[in-house]
Amino acid sequence: MAYIERAISDIVKRRVKSSKCLLLTGARQVGKSTLIKHEFSDYNRVSFDDKMTRLQAKEEPKLFFLNNPRPLFIDEVQKENSILEDVKALVDESDERGQFIFSGSQKLELMKGMSESLAGRVSVLELSGLSLREIHNIRFNRHFVPTTEYVAEREKELINYDNIWNLIHKGSYPELYDIDREWQDFYSSYVDTYLERDINELIAEDSITFLKFLTAVAARTGEMLNYANIAGDVGVSEPTIKKWISILERTGIIYLLQPYSASALSRAIKTPKIYFRDTGLACYLTRWLTADALKNSAVAGNMFETYVVSEIIKSYSNEGIDYRFCIFYYRGKDKSSSGENEIDLIIEENGTLYPVEIKMTGNPKASMGSTNPVLDKISDKKRGLGVILCLIDKKTYLRENLVALPLKYV
Repeated sequence: MAYIERAISDIVKRRVKSSKCLLLTGARQVGKSTLIKHEFSDYNRVSFDDKMTRLQAKEEPKLFFLNNPRPLFIDEVQKENSILEDVKALVDESDERGQFIFSGSQKLELMKGMSESLAGRVSVLELSGLSLREIHNIRFNRHFVPTTEYVAEREKELINYDNIWNLIHKGSYPELYDIDREWQDFYSSYVDTYLERDINELIAEDSITFLKFLTAVAARTGEMLNYANIAGDVGVSEPTIKKWISILERTGIIYLLQPYSASALSRAIKTPKIYFRDTGLACYLTRWLTADALKNSAVAGNMFETYVVSEIIKSYSNEGIDYRFCIFYYRGKDKSSSGENEIDLIIEENGTLYPVEIKMTGNPKASMGSTNPVLDKISDKKRGLGVILCLIDKKTYLRENLVALPLKYV
């Protein structure tokens, strides 16, 4: 099985050298354990997927650390969070860096445990599925922000993505790229494993009902989150849906894109948008079994948007940047025209707001950026270059402050 070089590897190695502990989060099967084993082959390794290992760590922590000396990599550490207090005592005994590496697939639980026990001692990074850059072996590793500098640097390593719908349908899990794994078999096994290993620990509901819920959410990727609507489809209460949405977010299956908040945008909608992090999994759950069927479907626009949002998020996490404070969307009636207006993404950096539209078209129009001037209402920010990310062949300026970019610029 060939190892696919991960963009985040250099960041991981730097953080291990500068921190006493490192936590690598991410959904199951995105390659956390493979990355750590490849880059830190000299570390001792244990997994808390093993019940006997977990039991020893919980009941006899001193014996556990005698049997598993540092430097130590603990996989699925969220399954026995109590060990973190003992880790704290050990790392406080010396100033040595890189004593522990942890990985886990339940981000919010891990963050809570780490902040309580290892505050100031642990560096946290997130690994996603393979990015377009990683699939095509592009070494460029800067987060997407449409500045003149970024565009000029990105143009040094551009390649055409001729099979974009195949990639959207296939998804981003490494196993689908490093071996000849059949698509339906992989996702069937993934869903079964996810339901058995992660969900059974977090809910007291039968797996059939939860699978129905998963499918209902996948069908709404790229839409504003409506708990009542999903509850009606699944046949459970709205509070249950809120709990389950939280579980999907915690286990890395979905991402909730928050609306941009500014007092000047008094008529902006406050509801988040929901995105599946992997379009292949969303396609499997909603039964789009081929790339061609997906491309010509009614959901193609939402799936394309989901894929592009995921790629932009990866560009941040692969550089070790917390995207939650940088990426938003806008929808509201602050513009003079009737009806609601939307900006698919607002990227904020250094006091500048960059409006980004994501359109499944090869013929973008300047009118697609017509909502962008609403950002001029925000007096303490300035509006940067507007972008339309689409299926156009080459960079094309539609106005002086609006450019259409092919997906290869992400």
